[in-house]
Amino acid sequence: MKRIVTVKLVPTPEQHAALSSTLKLCNTGANAVSRFAHTATDRRPFALQKQVYADLKARGLSAQPAIRVIKKVSDAYATRQGKLVGGNYGLPGSNRYRRIAGKAIVFRDDAGQPFDDRCLSWQIEDSTVSIWTTAGRMKGLRFVCAPWQLALLADRKGESDLILRDGHFYLHATVDTSTPPSLTPSDGPDGWLGVDLGIVNLAVTTADDPSNLDLRWSGGAVTAVRKKHQVLRTALQKVGTKSAKRKLKKHRRKETRYATDINHQLSKTIVAQAQRTGQGIAMEDLSGIRDRVRLARTQRHQLHTWTFAQLRKQIAYKAQAAGVPVQVVNPRGTSKTCHRCRHIDSANRPSQPVFRCRRCAWTGHADHNAAHNIAVLGYESYRAANQPA
Repeated sequence: MKRIVTVKLVPTPEQHAALSSTLKLCNTGANAVSRFAHTATDRRPFALQKQVYADLKARGLSAQPAIRVIKKVSDAYATRQGKLVGGNYGLPGSNRYRRIAGKAIVFRDDAGQPFDDRCLSWQIEDSTVSIWTTAGRMKGLRFVCAPWQLALLADRKGESDLILRDGHFYLHATVDTSTPPSLTPSDGPDGWLGVDLGIVNLAVTTADDPSNLDLRWSGGAVTAVRKKHQVLRTALQKVGTKSAKRKLKKHRRKETRYATDINHQLSKTIVAQAQRTGQGIAMEDLSGIRDRVRLARTQRHQLHTWTFAQLRKQIAYKAQAAGVPVQVVNPRGTSKTCHRCRHIDSANRPSQPVFRCRRCAWTGHADHNAAHNIAVLGYESYRAANQPA
């Protein structure tokens, strides 16, 4: 199982200048490669290397950093092509599609740069790294991180990305961690914990009492924080002074950090609950919901700032690390189906929080009912995937 460990670098002023110069040179070279790759018929790394390697060397890049620059450009074009084919940028022939496909990819001067083990090495005992820069090999570059991150970095091998964010340098290291053995079909989970994701309640499980949910999991609390930051941003943008701009820069990531922290707490609680009870986790697949749902103008901001995908990814990787099976199911009909008698009717849900079955008269919280339906779908999906041929 792969994890990303983020550590903060603590460079001296001279080291900071050398790292900044290195990023600028790498991204200047990447833009040169990108202009060539835009018109090339073969954008694979080895094919590009034959054409642009000498130019990158002439710009001052060493052999291995030059190869990493070429790979970065090739990966960027492969990612863009995948999104074009997948319809992320509209239909072929549309204005947006032509605008994006018709121009070369541009890299910022301070965009991240990958380094492999040949041009970056870790000294875990001393909390330092050795990295290639335009000023030569830089040794003794200090970094700081948590003890658990040091433990993960102890036996790592592979790629690390140098990132510049808000004037500070970070390294994003990819590490392989051991995964507990997965359950076999014969000794599968003892039931399934259904998780219904939402905006009013961020997550409701089959084990929760929706009337007594922790306030931290309330979508209203997160929405209130978002509105507070939105009002602050609007006011500071209207002022437009240097002081206001400094304050805007200081607060620009605060809202994102808050939402990410809430999702970490929530995902940790859900995975711990499933692990303690020996259950698997069933979640709904909400991919494309922003394109399917039509809302009033006042509700669109709330939908587009809903971080359901991040929460689902966090639950998935934490469950994998804990050895808890996860099933992602299609949520179609789960909000209007009675989990007791399986009667499906839109009238079963007279309001957002209330579910009242028109057939068996069962009444309860709508999100709790949906979580039970998702748990059933998770069980059926797991059983279908693990049936003997």
